Amino acid sequence: MKINGTIEKVRTYPSPNPHIILSEITYWSCGLRVKGMLAVPKEPGNYDGILYCRGGMQSIGMVRPARIAQIASEGFVIFAPYYRGNRGGEGRDEFAGEDRWDAVYGVEVLKRYCIPERIHLFAFSRGGIMGLWIAILRNDITSLVTWAGVSDIYLTYEERLDMRKMMKRVIGGTPTKFPLGYEQRDVLPRIEETNVPTLIIHGERDNNVSFEHAKVLEQALIGNSIPVETWYYPEFTHFFPSKINRRVVKDACQWMKNQRGV
Repeated sequence: MKINGTIEKVRTYPSPNPHIILSEITYWSCGLRVKGMLAVPKEPGNYDGILYCRGGMQSIGMVRPARIAQIASEGFVIFAPYYRGNRGGEGRDEFAGEDRWDAVYGVEVLKRYCIPERIHLFAFSRGGIMGLWIAILRNDITSLVTWAGVSDIYLTYEERLDMRKMMKRVIGGTPTKFPLGYEQRDVLPRIEETNVPTLIIHGERDNNVSFEHAKVLEQALIGNSIPVETWYYPEFTHFFPSKINRRVVKDACQWMKNQRGV
């Protein structure tokens, strides 16, 4: 079996930003070839790295080149795993199951291109629970930004009626009929195993990932004396207006650069 995080293939990908070089990378995770997108500023320099944890499932919420390039243009190298079973990657997307290792080993890919001691996590929506697992399973993460992030797998099942069919198929059943599948994904009981400074960004009118996810996570972090900052927006939903989105991205990137880890 290939070593986890080993790069199998790199191919150039068209970039929407003339200052950012994009590549699609195939790498190894748990014996599977999985893929992700790398964004590197053209300007030579020593850059912090961001592992971008995408949201959604399969084609929904897929990594967008423009988004990755936007964040990279703030002075970062970014690697965004697609997770297994996506865009020609082997295996199947497990919604924060074994696919969490694709994100964990994605850090090894990222480290080849950035300052290896300066790794941040930028997580959106479903990526929130992935980012939390990375922060728990690795001890080399400088900071975590979770934006509209899932933190409670049970709450997702309860509030997203439109996702229940998918969750039952992927996880193996309902929380009542197949509790083990949900217990294995439940990150909150293990929050005490991390100490990564965390920034929570959430719109209080979010109907995709309710504001409750942010509050539950905030309380779990505070309860375990983990540094946490919150940027809550009473007027916004899951998606912020583009002008404000750009400003928040810029501010969040500055927040990451200011972190020194713990």
